[in-house]
Amino acid sequence: MLPQPFLDRMKGLLGEEYEVFVKNLTQESCQALRVNLGKVKGESLPFHLTPVPWAEGGYYYEKEDQPGKHPLHEAGAYYIQEPSAMAPAPLLALQPGERVLDLCAAPGGKSTQLAACLKGKGLLVCNEIHPARARILSENIERMGVKNACVTNEAPETLSKLFPGYFDAILVDAPCSGEGMFRKNEEACAEWSPENVERCAHRQDEILEQAAEMLRPGGRMVYSTCTFAPLENEGSVSRFLKRHPEFSIVPVDQERFCQGAQKATACQGRPQWIENPVPGLEGTLRLWPHHVKGEGHFAALLKKAGELEEGLRPEGRNGLEKGLPERELGEWTAFQREFLKWSFSGKYLKFGDQLYLAPGELPSLKGLKVLRPGLHLGTLKKNRFEPSHALALALLPGEAVHVWNLDAEDPQARAYLSGQTFPASGEKGWYLICVDGCSMGWGKLAGGIMKNHYPKGLRK
Repeated sequence: MLPQPFLDRMKGLLGEEYEVFVKNLTQESCQALRVNLGKVKGESLPFHLTPVPWAEGGYYYEKEDQPGKHPLHEAGAYYIQEPSAMAPAPLLALQPGERVLDLCAAPGGKSTQLAACLKGKGLLVCNEIHPARARILSENIERMGVKNACVTNEAPETLSKLFPGYFDAILVDAPCSGEGMFRKNEEACAEWSPENVERCAHRQDEILEQAAEMLRPGGRMVYSTCTFAPLENEGSVSRFLKRHPEFSIVPVDQERFCQGAQKATACQGRPQWIENPVPGLEGTLRLWPHHVKGEGHFAALLKKAGELEEGLRPEGRNGLEKGLPERELGEWTAFQREFLKWSFSGKYLKFGDQLYLAPGELPSLKGLKVLRPGLHLGTLKKNRFEPSHALALALLPGEAVHVWNLDAEDPQARAYLSGQTFPASGEKGWYLICVDGCSMGWGKLAGGIMKNHYPKGLRK
């Protein structure tokens, strides 16, 4: 049941729209996924798909499709994501090679969307303050085969001390009261209160302060929430701009989201809903479940004044992370030569016996809680190298010497996901196991049997 104080507030704000808004909140929400375009094309998926107009690779699917139970999901072919949640990331208009921060990143939908824009080039730092959620974030970065992401588990103020003026673009998908998710999330509805809205607004002010510190001159920042509350939306942006006159609102192309003049107007920010608004708030974006096929969402695109001096790229407080010398990579080099056709770029890092490939520009991680400093390559063992699951998911079939492709409808595909071996013939050694041409894990062939190396913790 929707909280009465919430309903009273929305009735006062929406007026004639209120009845259709409330009726919509009682209807079933639509469902969507975002295709991992680095691995597959949307039209190749075995589901009933129609495009989400504001997100490249975004598609609505039908309830009977159940893509979360399909082997292609485990292969990172797509990310199941609420359609309105796909709106903020594209506003940053990322270019491959940029330094990007997703400050409140769990569970990872928007991070993997940002990663797709970077196309494996540049640096993506994905941060989450809550340890359990940070682990889920790291798992999703791995499943989607992201090569150039560093996952951290830190408070924003810790990061801002180390990376002043460092990032080209920052996404702040802020913790909020979750009103826009009421029809999808009963827990958000149960936890709602006017006091929680105020607490969220205060927390958003603090997070935005840290984000502003980390953005370079001329950089872009998107602030987004999944709430209807003006205090957390136009209010948070307005308070921030009053504290930071070096920032300005870049108007969002609202017609891309709300088709038609009437709907485009409906998707504007509402400066009249807060006290003493700054100019330009009507250029922010509001997505409503009674105007678009998606849940409630808010987004504002902000630009910081100034430009970087030509040739000047700020470093983190502690400089760059130092990579391993070639002499320490013998087992990996031998594995790469025998089983891979992929040319690697970046720097190698070792944590215990675990080997990672980090982006070349990776700053020093000293003093940070890091879950993933880059692409996990595998384990350096005595006289041999064991490849990681993350490496398998990051590879395309053409980048492995040996490939074994399974049909998604073949029971053997699901048997592989449950950890079973299967008979096979060919050269012995490591095989990239694929499903419908999409990498899914490792197998090792010997004696006519493909030994299963799908991680035990992920087996179905």
